[in-house]
Amino acid sequence: MSEGIQDKVVLITGGSTGLGAETARHLAALGARIAVAARRKDKLDAVVAQIAAAGGEARAYALDVTDKAGVKAVVDAVIADFGRLDVLINNAGVMPIRPMAEVNTDEWDAMIDVNIKGTLYGIAAALPVFLAQESGHIVNLSSVAGVKVFAPGGTVYSGTKFAVRAISDGLRQEVGPKVRVTSIEPGAVDSDLKHGTTGTAQSTVLDFYKIAIPASAVARAIAYAIAQPPEVDINEIVLRPTAQEF
Repeated sequence: MSEGIQDKVVLITGGSTGLGAETARHLAALGARIAVAARRKDKLDAVVAQIAAAGGEARAYALDVTDKAGVKAVVDAVIADFGRLDVLINNAGVMPIRPMAEVNTDEWDAMIDVNIKGTLYGIAAALPVFLAQESGHIVNLSSVAGVKVFAPGGTVYSGTKFAVRAISDGLRQEVGPKVRVTSIEPGAVDSDLKHGTTGTAQSTVLDFYKIAIPASAVARAIAYAIAQPPEVDINEIVLRPTAQEF
């Protein structure tokens, strides 16, 4: 698998913990050159140190994906530091689960800003680069909640993940000859995402996540998509714990 990954420069948003950090470590072990970006620089530095200790190459960039100019600045910095960019993984996301009847519009805004706008800002920053070099790969993290509505409680979250999936497919149709686009749709994964629920659904979410698969399972799926020959585009990967019905 490393043959299609070796020396590729990969930028991962939300790369400080969980799925993002595990994907960074996994791809680095396969020979990729890694840029991790997130809000918590100290945690990013820890991921970079782990990769370096294992013999890999990585750099950390402080980033809030809701800052459009900041996303562009990080993409520019990665290209300046590494000389190119081959893969963007839009991984940053939030998942506060709450019935819509509680009308927590702050949480709705956060999911729209991070899950949808953050993904779009990443695309906006990387796509011109990929089109100019006539190669590149955008990997967007959707969810099984973007395949089937997760309700009650996850209705708005599902809306954002359906959007990510739709954006991914539309983008693929528009730029497919030059740029590959993959939507990853995981089920319950052991990460910090489950801790985003603080309201009445908290115990339900934490109980549901007892069946979660490790983040390494999703990292391997992402690596599989990246490792394909340039003419092969893995459009979607849906993966769940075997015990997950939804």
